[in-house]
Amino acid sequence: MKTKAVRLYGVMDLRMEEFELPEITDGEILAEVFSDSICMSSYKAASQGANHKRVPADVAENPVIIGHEFCGRLVKVGAKWADRFKAGDKFVIQPAINYKGSLASPGYSYPYCGGAATYVIIPEEVMLMDCLLPFDGPAYYFGSLTEPMSCIVGGYHANYHGKPGVYEHEMGPKPRGNMAILAGAGAMGLGCADYAIHGGNPPKLLVVTDIDDARLARAESLLPPADAAKYGVDLRFINTKEMENAAETLRALTDGEGFNDVFVYAPVKPVVEMGDALLTRDGCLNFFAGPTDPNFSAMFNFYNVHYGATHIVGTSGGNTDDMRESISLMESGRINPAGMITHIGGLNACAEATMNLPKIKGAKKLIYTHVDLPLTAIEDFAKVAEENRGTEYGRLFADLDAICKAAGDLWCPAAEARLFRYAGIDA
Repeated sequence: MKTKAVRLYGVMDLRMEEFELPEITDGEILAEVFSDSICMSSYKAASQGANHKRVPADVAENPVIIGHEFCGRLVKVGAKWADRFKAGDKFVIQPAINYKGSLASPGYSYPYCGGAATYVIIPEEVMLMDCLLPFDGPAYYFGSLTEPMSCIVGGYHANYHGKPGVYEHEMGPKPRGNMAILAGAGAMGLGCADYAIHGGNPPKLLVVTDIDDARLARAESLLPPADAAKYGVDLRFINTKEMENAAETLRALTDGEGFNDVFVYAPVKPVVEMGDALLTRDGCLNFFAGPTDPNFSAMFNFYNVHYGATHIVGTSGGNTDDMRESISLMESGRINPAGMITHIGGLNACAEATMNLPKIKGAKKLIYTHVDLPLTAIEDFAKVAEENRGTEYGRLFADLDAICKAAGDLWCPAAEARLFRYAGIDA
């Protein structure tokens, strides 16, 4: 079986190649991938190469397939798993498999398993750790977004609070507390705000900050404060760029009480330190955004740690239960992570998009592995249609533009189906 895949060889060395996959063993599964959303973690792997904790030291000689936010269907199931899985099943993978304490993970560590590929071999440890999950959603891109949503869910559950004199942690954000999501108008911050409102443990006050008016306006259109109010949430989107003392201004929204839970969604020293300054007694700062610099640090008020029980947590990915919760929330319609997606492209666009991810405006970049398509912003669909008027390509983008506009300027199942018809994909 031939596959086409984007493989990592070293620092900023990503290559799209076609090669032969070996025959699967009884403990492996052959699968076809249809969608893979690009994560900033893949950029970090590309920028660090073999120095990345999940990338093998010999990656130059034995390249790995990148991409860990993928969805597809099973093609051939090894005998060992024939009683649990069958060809044709749709699937997603929880890449944080934690097999025997190893950091090895699909999308970072395996020569034949990663999302930026047409066909992959799922290694036995994925099934042994119960990380191959069924997916019955209406479109493959929803499956790709279950992994980033599981990271958000995991981060949310990792927060904790306590009571004076009691040495037991109450897990999760403080019920009906004050919450801030700093640098939160990007893809993951939007997912966190969506989950905070609709996931079952909403705060009373939710402040989402950013320094870009356009990002904040888009965030507010996707998560209207009027809708949040139905869940008892006072939702506010605030630009802190020109504020003389942002922490003081934001604390004033809580009548000086401060915030019980602060999520930091950018690895920026002033943002971390502002988060610290926002905390109330027993406040929890969740440092969600993983830095590329191994020496990244920021000041933290240890007077408040000692006398005010403020504390900090961090997570790197979710677990399988977090992914199951994400799938359930999507399938029930309680959350709609489509707002994360701002660009689509084919496998041919994956390598360049991954290596330049911090420079490309917008949120999630969604790759369809069986499609040959440049990375294109949803807001540019009409422009592409006009530039290619009278061609099949132009008609594709005219249709995609109309479909997405009808869905509130969001990528949607109908848009995916139209793209698949254009590419002749039977999925």
